[in-house]
Amino acid sequence: MCAFMKQAMIFAAGLGTRLKPLTDTMPKALVRVGGQPLLWHVIHKLKHAGYERIVINVHHFAGQIVDYLKANDNFGLDIRISDESDMLLETGGGIKKALPLFDPTEPILIHNVDILSNLDLTALPTDAPLLVVSQRQTKRYLLFDDTMRLQGWTNIETGEVKGTRAERELAFSGIHMFHPSLAPLLADWPERFPIMDFYLKACGSHLIRGYEAKDLRLLDVGKLDTLDKAEDFIK
Repeated sequence: MCAFMKQAMIFAAGLGTRLKPLTDTMPKALVRVGGQPLLWHVIHKLKHAGYERIVINVHHFAGQIVDYLKANDNFGLDIRISDESDMLLETGGGIKKALPLFDPTEPILIHNVDILSNLDLTALPTDAPLLVVSQRQTKRYLLFDDTMRLQGWTNIETGEVKGTRAERELAFSGIHMFHPSLAPLLADWPERFPIMDFYLKACGSHLIRGYEAKDLRLLDVGKLDTLDKAEDFIK
């Protein structure tokens, strides 16, 4: 693979339980918004930003996603499947399993399949691990110092804190840049784990930065009541 090839991973293995009954017969990735599946929107956003290799993890109705990609000739991209049919590996385990499908020397943009946004993917720095965050109301926040180095996480509803408290509280977008400098650390982690737990442990010894996206418009298409909002968002 050429050094300049941009690579990304789309998390599409989730059960989509909050989108039932639609996901009783299809994966969340193929739920339609604006006449096209969620997966279509994310793939085209990545393609427009110059990403050529995309790995998609699959579990729930995995065959439907594989067939959809095949029917569309992989949208002219190098698209590879990381099959989690036997066991759903969560976000961290998903990345760990998919790593052999990537160039190990290049960063990997990670994007949830159910996230729609106006984020300019071409503006993201790639020289270190990066979490895209913004100022918006939520129950859970990532904590950063004044240099935007990750320090911890908090749930303001329960008061729980992981890591250390810091000056800035920002909401995670579900979009992040996994850097090859972190890959060796994955060996000590189990087959199945959340990637945020990994980042919160790694930030004690490795630089993990936050990228605050100004004027970010973002919609998590996770529930049935967000589908109408998603239609308006796409328009």
